Amino acid sequence: QVQLVESGGGLVQPGGSLRLSCAASGFTFSMYAMRWYRQAPGKERELVAHISSFGATRNYADSVKGRFTISRDNAKNTVYLQMNSLKSDDTAVYYCNAPSIDVWGKGTLVTVSS
Repeated sequence: QVQLVESGGGLVQPGGSLRLSCAASGFTFSMYAMRWYRQAPGKERELVAHISSFGATRNYADSVKGRFTISRDNAKNTVYLQMNSLKSDDTAVYYCNAPSIDVWGKGTLVTVSS
């Protein structure tokens, strides 16, 4: 019942942009901070971005700061990750996470390649 479902992944060229979405259900979305993680082949899962429950506070990994933007629409129970100026190193499976209740989506694959 408690679910996070990511969408929007796919193949994009270096320098391009992509917007990921994460639809939440089964909990009071607006009360929870949300995070995006990613995991590239052979690497540890990495925290990419964090947003507080009402969006006032946003934090980013140094590797994506200035290129990625996390946002949320509590009326739609959805958190987004806008990814700009994508690089090959951004290739990974991206996961949506509600840290306070340890709920994870199953991930969406982003491949940055020419």
